Amino acid sequence: MAQLNLQSTYTLNTGYKIPILGFGVYQTPPAETESVCTHALKSGYRHIDSAKLYRNEGGSAAAIKKSSLPRSEIYITSKIPTSGTGRTYDQAKQDIEDTMKVTGLDYIDLYLLHSPYGGREKRLEAWRALVDAQKAGRIRSIGVSNYGVHHLEELKSHIAQIDAKEGKGAGGVISVGQWEMHPWCDRKEIAAWCKENGVVVQAYSPVVQGQRFGEPVLKPMTEKYNKTPAQILLRWSLQKGYVPLPKSVTPSRIEENTKLYDFNLDASEMKSLDTGVYAPVCWDPVKSPL
Repeated sequence: MAQLNLQSTYTLNTGYKIPILGFGVYQTPPAETESVCTHALKSGYRHIDSAKLYRNEGGSAAAIKKSSLPRSEIYITSKIPTSGTGRTYDQAKQDIEDTMKVTGLDYIDLYLLHSPYGGREKRLEAWRALVDAQKAGRIRSIGVSNYGVHHLEELKSHIAQIDAKEGKGAGGVISVGQWEMHPWCDRKEIAAWCKENGVVVQAYSPVVQGQRFGEPVLKPMTEKYNKTPAQILLRWSLQKGYVPLPKSVTPSRIEENTKLYDFNLDASEMKSLDTGVYAPVCWDPVKSPL
């Protein structure tokens, strides 16, 4: 794979670039979000992953606006809160309006549907709200989170039907998908679908919330490379071609999680992390029915 660094990006199918390392703010208290994100930006991150559900979009945006960096160099993601009963078109449209208002930003780089919950009709209505906001220039790229392959195929089929009726691009394009991904939840089938369909994978909980740091398989690598278990797991994610989204409110760990570019896991080490275990540590909407 190409040599990576902290400024590396992938080019999405929309033509926009996404930094390959993101900074997650899930469960970051709203009152702390601005200062934490400010430290992340100073540490070299250029990508913040928020969501309406997190209630810290405002703090994330405040750090962006107060930064000396050009807005074009900082990437921010948010998500429509489709958990529970899902979102109608009007509700999803209002979610986007709320994000624009609370952030005060001219545009959002990436907006996702947070989950496939709510049933087919609401999934497709919420998607249409994203497509319309993208056409209006308020969102640059769109995608989904926590979708199973069956949900992805449903959306792909829907987009094809709209495109056939209204012209190519009318149904939108899935640019990014976000899932819990790590060696104990590698979701090979989803990763393969994304590769085949040109969808970039974002990986949340990439260090397994610290729950696997004591795994024997990690120890030889931490010793060989003089790296922490978290750094090994983040490097695994990068070498898989994913966009990992580590989160922390601790300055030293925020900095530590950027130091991933002076070593490479070899083929045997990558293979040793192919655990065959399916043990997500977060919610798992992927398996929800259509």
